[in-house]
Amino acid sequence: MRALVYAAFGAPPEVVDVPEPDCPPDGVLVAVRATGVCRSDWHGWRGHDPDIRPPHVPGHEFAGVVARVGTRVAGARVGDRVTAPFVNACGACVQCREGQQQVCAAQQQPGFTHWGSFAELVAVRHADVNLVALPDGVDFVAAAALGCRFATAYRAVAQHARAAHDPGGARWLVVFGCGGVGLAAVMVAAGHGFRVVAADPSPAARALARQLGAQAEVDAAAPEAPARIRELTGGGAHVTLDAVGRAGTLADAVASLRPRGRHVQVGLLVGPEAGPPVDMSAVLARELEIVGSHGMAAHAYPHLLAEIDAGRLAPGRLVTATIGLDGAARALTGMAQERGPGTTVIVFPRP
Repeated sequence: MRALVYAAFGAPPEVVDVPEPDCPPDGVLVAVRATGVCRSDWHGWRGHDPDIRPPHVPGHEFAGVVARVGTRVAGARVGDRVTAPFVNACGACVQCREGQQQVCAAQQQPGFTHWGSFAELVAVRHADVNLVALPDGVDFVAAAALGCRFATAYRAVAQHARAAHDPGGARWLVVFGCGGVGLAAVMVAAGHGFRVVAADPSPAARALARQLGAQAEVDAAAPEAPARIRELTGGGAHVTLDAVGRAGTLADAVASLRPRGRHVQVGLLVGPEAGPPVDMSAVLARELEIVGSHGMAAHAYPHLLAEIDAGRLAPGRLVTATIGLDGAARALTGMAQERGPGTTVIVFPRP
């Protein structure tokens, strides 16, 4: 099969022919029809993920058709249209038994713990726990944005972004970083009744956030950004969400909250950013909450898919470019450079 492979961290990725993956007895092989290009894939290519051992195939946001089924799988058939969360849960640990598969203690992740979806076939292990059936009304390109970005944003907003009581009924949520996750969070938050502020250095990203439901915008690079947010929201946001993953962004987000507000951390902080200072005196004095949000379990997808199928959410609007596998190397390696807003999706031709 054809796949994008890098032989070493930082080495130029190449499209080459590689052996097909084995089908796990408790898993399936999915013929990939579309897969998103995510900044997490870039971090993996740069060597920021300890699970990756080159040579490696990246990719973790995918949708496609079941091509092969393991002998111990009960709920999948060849030809099923499917996607899967980026966290593939084991189904047996304490967290899984409690329904919290997104923090499975024995989780595996295609594109990280094993070869991913920048390939014609990808393996999904523990398929009965992790496969998600796609409604006919959700196409493969839109579904490719779900596994990491949109599902992550959906759970962060729908479950974690609990607003403080506001007698006026106006709940303000500020999204810091309007890339793939951030734009999804803007759309979901607007659809769930929040008044949304988009905070990003890029005017183009803020303009797209406006199209997706943001009511106001702030240049996140401006030193006065937190003060401007407090002014816009009448005393501070009820909820802030960091979709970037930088120490300075986290600090600005916490500084933008009103008393008893809540910060949701979605962006991954790695390397020197992994231990950011937090103004705990403000957290204590204003009774702020800080919570992390890590993906979404497969069993929770039906709620999201029902909103998409009903037209209330449209993840396909976040896709601003589709490319073939031959363009994947350039898309992956260029993620650290200035680029347009939105999501790039690799599309595979039908056989």
